[in-house]
Amino acid sequence: MPPADRSRRDVLKAAVAAGSAAALAACVDLAPDDAPPRGSPASNPARQHAWNDHVRTDEYGNVELPRHQTLLYLSLDRDGPPTASARETVERALATLDEAYEWSSDGLLFSVGYSPAYFRRFDAALPESVDLPDPEPLSPFEDPVFDTQDALVHLASDRADVVLEAEHALTGRTETANGVSVEAALTDVLTVDSRRTGFVGAGMPAERQDADGVPDSEPVPEDAPLFMGFTAGFRENQASEDRVTIQSGPFAGGTTKVVANLRQRLDDWYGEQDYDERVMELFSPGHAADDLVAGVGDNLGANSRVDDYVDDIETHAREYGRVGHAQKAARANRDGDGSVRVLRRHFESTDDVGSDRAVASLHFPSLQREISTFEAVRRAMNGTDVTEATPAVRQRVNNGILEYIFVRRRGYFLVPPRESRALPEPDP
Repeated sequence: MPPADRSRRDVLKAAVAAGSAAALAACVDLAPDDAPPRGSPASNPARQHAWNDHVRTDEYGNVELPRHQTLLYLSLDRDGPPTASARETVERALATLDEAYEWSSDGLLFSVGYSPAYFRRFDAALPESVDLPDPEPLSPFEDPVFDTQDALVHLASDRADVVLEAEHALTGRTETANGVSVEAALTDVLTVDSRRTGFVGAGMPAERQDADGVPDSEPVPEDAPLFMGFTAGFRENQASEDRVTIQSGPFAGGTTKVVANLRQRLDDWYGEQDYDERVMELFSPGHAADDLVAGVGDNLGANSRVDDYVDDIETHAREYGRVGHAQKAARANRDGDGSVRVLRRHFESTDDVGSDRAVASLHFPSLQREISTFEAVRRAMNGTDVTEATPAVRQRVNNGILEYIFVRRRGYFLVPPRESRALPEPDP
C-alpha cells in the first residue's frame, strides 16, 4: 500500500477510536468528495439485523463486513421502566439516522439491543419465545466482566466519517447528520457507559500490529482481515439471517445478540507455532495434513471445509497432539440437517476496555435465535472433553486457540424488529 494511503487509513482508524469532535473533523477532511448516500426509511428492512444484502461481498459471495464499527453501551437515566416520552425520544434519534444514511455499508448499518437487566425494569416477563438469560461464565478458566447496561447500539460503515457523525448525532454533539437536522439524541434519556470501536478488512490489522499482544516482528500478513492471520466468515459456514431470526411471539423478526470482548496474546501464536501448526489450531489438523489452506485462506472460497473433519477430533488429538478451534465449535453449531445455527460478525480492535492502552483485541458479536445456542457452541469450543483423549491436549494448550484468547467482557441482548426498537416493553 502506498505510504499516503496507509497514512490516511491510520488517521481514519485513530479518529474512530478517539471519537472526539476533532476526530470527526479529521474524518470529514479525509472523507471522499461525495456525500454518503441519503436514507430511504420506508425501504429499510423490518429486521435490524438484515445486513447481508446491503454490504460488499467477495468473489465467492462471502459477506465483507463494514470496515469501521462502534459499540455504545447505554444505561437509562432513571429507575423503573422507561416513560412514553423517553421511548419517543429514542425513536426520533434513531429515525434521524434512517433518514440521514442509506441502509448499506456505503451509508450506515446499525442496530439497538436490550439486556436482561433492561427487561427487569418491568413487572411483566419476556415471552417464552425469547431466550435471554443473564450471562454467566461458560468455561472453568474464564472470569469475564458482564455487560449489564440497558442497551447496546452497534454502528457500522465502510466510511469512518459516517460512523463518527452518526455517533455524534446519537449523543447530541452535532446539529446535523449528512444534512438532516438532529432534533433528539439518545443521551437525552440514556447515558453512554462504555464506548468501544473496531475495524475489519484485509490490511487493517497489519496496519495496527504495533499494539500490545502482537510480536515486535510484525508478523500479521498484509492481506489478513484479522490479527490471527487468516480469513473467516465463509458463507457456507455462517448461519443465514433467516436461521437466526426469532420466528414467533411479539419479537418475531428480531434476534438475540451476544457481544464478547477478547484480549489476544499472539506472541506465542506467531513465535512458537509455525504456519501449519496455526492452520491446525485454527481450522483442524486435517486442513494442514491435506494442504487445504494457502496464505490467509482465501483459496477456501465459500466453505472452510471444517465439516469434513468434525468427526475426527479424537483421532486428530491422538495423532497430531492438537485439535482445531473451528473443528470443535462446529460440533454444536449445526442443526440435525447440517445447517449452521450461529451468525458471527466479529471485528478486530485495539481497545483495552477501561484504559487508554492499545492492545490486540476482538469484539465478537454473535447472532442466534436463542442465547442457549451460543452457550452450547462456546462450551463445545472449550474442548474440555478432548483433554481426555490424550495428555498432549490440555485445557488451554494444543486445544484450538484457547491459549491465545482471553474473554474479558460479555453481554447478552435482544435485538427487536425495527418496529419495536425504541425502549420496548416485554410484550410490545
